[in-house]
Amino acid sequence: MEQGRGCEEVRPPYASVASATAHSSVRVPEQARGEHTHGEPPPPRPVVRHSVRGQILEALRAALVDGELIPGQVYSAPALGARFGVSATPVREAMQQLAGEGAVEVVPNRGFRVSERGPRELAELAEVRALIEVPVMLRLARSVPPTGWCALRPLADATVAAAAVGDRASYAEADRAFHGAVLALSGNAQLVAVADELHRRSQWPLETNPPARRADLLADASEHTALLDALIAQDVVVVQSLVREHFAGSGG
Repeated sequence: MEQGRGCEEVRPPYASVASATAHSSVRVPEQARGEHTHGEPPPPRPVVRHSVRGQILEALRAALVDGELIPGQVYSAPALGARFGVSATPVREAMQQLAGEGAVEVVPNRGFRVSERGPRELAELAEVRALIEVPVMLRLARSVPPTGWCALRPLADATVAAAAVGDRASYAEADRAFHGAVLALSGNAQLVAVADELHRRSQWPLETNPPARRADLLADASEHTALLDALIAQDVVVVQSLVREHFAGSGG
């Protein structure tokens, strides 16, 4: 079908969820720019340390997806801090969070070892994700009107754009944003959070395989576009086929 047919330019209903998985610009009210009225306290200063930790966390996640941090290798916080031009403290804090997510393991007095994952773990993650996401997508395919799906077109296009240039880190973010936006239409915030954590874990490269190739990313992104077209057309049969194939094929 013609891409985007039946779509109108609408404001995405998933803005709050998309903002949790991708950066967004926020309009700052006049008062927040330092122009406060007499008697009101000034706005709080930004927490620089937290900001640095967040930036390092995202940089480390991108390095994991890109395969720059090799499974089985141990990396010290000071060495990574020197690489990013920061002290070891925000790196250590970010690595502790990644350890909680299962991406790395703490090695006492040495640093952090990147977790080694095999094909079986990836298959298990794909199976669990399918059990959670497929029934929800099929239910939404029967209940969400075409205009609701049209708002997701920019997110599907973002996965294609990232895949076209082989940017694995950007693709990982766009991929999760698309899936999160689909699930957000269910109105179940807990479901979105659990599915996003499983999705993130499924994006880490395997110990025996190199990171996803550009061709693999393009194939996965094309499934997003095809799925969105079927959802807009309200073709539940095609939607069911596509979502099952999507999870069976990769976990993207």
